[in-house]
Amino acid sequence: MGSGSFLKVVARNFDVLAGPVVTLVYPLYASIKAIETKSSTDDQQWLTYWVLYSFITLFELTFAKVIEWFPIWSYAKLFFSCWLVLPYFNGAAYVYQHFVRPLLVNRQTVNIWYIPRKEDIISKPEDILSAAKKYIEENGPKAFESLISKYQREPKTRRTILEEVQAQQQSHAEKEYNPWGENSTLFDDGHRY
Repeated sequence: MGSGSFLKVVARNFDVLAGPVVTLVYPLYASIKAIETKSSTDDQQWLTYWVLYSFITLFELTFAKVIEWFPIWSYAKLFFSCWLVLPYFNGAAYVYQHFVRPLLVNRQTVNIWYIPRKEDIISKPEDILSAAKKYIEENGPKAFESLISKYQREPKTRRTILEEVQAQQQSHAEKEYNPWGENSTLFDDGHRY
């Protein structure tokens, strides 16, 4: 009779007892094992799981009052967590690849730090000297001399030396602006789950 009532309590509270084991204990153990291996596949599986687990936790915290009205929520969460955790199903990789990644990883990057420059960067004599010094530091004295001789040979209808220096500085700055490269993305499609 004592063991029967114990089994009833365990059966009634199965979600409370199994939930932390499925959602925390086993994933923590598997994550530690994944860190120790050299394979990146298991690392991705468990990083993906923890991302999804954090989404589930945020969902529960945000909609706690609504979730209270659904008595099967704890069982649904338990079964969903089993599907995410068990390597046979590989559910974490599936959900991340098909739902989370398309929403969060945007291939188009927007430069929020872009500040347009003024049209007339060099307006004072000190600016002209500092621009000449900077040009010499970046390109060398021979390039500066060839720029001056090029200007002296060409007719006056072409750009002035200052305009030429400004154009070269601007093109040089535009080339060096993107620190991550021309085709930078946060994730590439070369990884596997």
